[in-house]
Amino acid sequence: MASVARAGAVGVAMMAMLWAAGGHARPVAPMPVPGAPPAVVDLAPVVVSGVQPGPGMWQVTAADGHALWILGTVSPLPADLDWRADEVEAVIARADEVLGPPGWTLDADVGFFKGLTLLPSAMKAAHDPQGRRLEEILPAAEYARWLTLKQRYLGRDRGVEKDRPLVAGTRLYAAALKSVGLGRSSPVSAMLAKAYKARGLTPVITRMVIRVDDPRQALKEARGSTLQDVQCFERTLDVVEQQLPLLVERANAWSVGDVDALQRLALQSQYDACVGAIADSDFGRRRGLQAVDQQAADKWLQQARAALARNPTTFAVVPVHLLVQPGGYLARLEQAGYVVQAP
Repeated sequence: MASVARAGAVGVAMMAMLWAAGGHARPVAPMPVPGAPPAVVDLAPVVVSGVQPGPGMWQVTAADGHALWILGTVSPLPADLDWRADEVEAVIARADEVLGPPGWTLDADVGFFKGLTLLPSAMKAAHDPQGRRLEEILPAAEYARWLTLKQRYLGRDRGVEKDRPLVAGTRLYAAALKSVGLGRSSPVSAMLAKAYKARGLTPVITRMVIRVDDPRQALKEARGSTLQDVQCFERTLDVVEQQLPLLVERANAWSVGDVDALQRLALQSQYDACVGAIADSDFGRRRGLQAVDQQAADKWLQQARAALARNPTTFAVVPVHLLVQPGGYLARLEQAGYVVQAP
């Protein structure tokens, strides 16, 4: 059984359309103020680089003294960040167990080489099922905004005009991040993997896995499914136009360990609109994607409570916005009777 991220064409299609659904790299950019002008923000945000300490950890303690240490993560981070993770490494070195990140993923019963044979279908799944170009799908004002941003970040790329709005917005977002020095890859995963290996620990899988037994049929459904993704596209344009400096500020806050700033910047994003475009489609309903975030949160919290019951020390990583948002993971752990201490 191979994950879609490793399954050739299935990964191309699903990860393009479900760009935020894996749970570990959600772009959580603050939304613009209603009524604000749509002019492109052309500041020159300075991204930190070099050796930085990163944030402290939240400590969740049970009545018997068992502790769960949680590293809050954000994405994207500065491309040239060198994370000094001494405190995190010390916790992992004495941990009895580590929990993998929360979220959800698709899993397809298809090998890599077989997956390559699905590549033409995968590429078609990224396009509008009716063969329309963006100019034919988007309202005129939104298409004008798109052209300005496309020229700035993607240049004269003509192929993107055939993409669904959700896919085109994702490509624009990635290019905009790169332009301000934010990286798509993170130094966190590599460091954690090294520390886990040194301790001889394999992270407990906490993600929900939505199994796809028929990847070829799933691709067919995805190609023919109409997504209500214009709202996702519009919000992505808002982020690229107005919020890149705040994304840099948030990345810098994580790098230097400014927890107050992290909590202030853990706001609403285009994520809900983009996942909703898929989850609420015919394809999403058939594949069990409705309310999947709530189900993923419930599963992680169940795993966390079990780990606290059996281990003196447990380590976990969770996106900051899931931890600190109203009704988030930390609030639910406090409601369950645990003591939560901020970094």
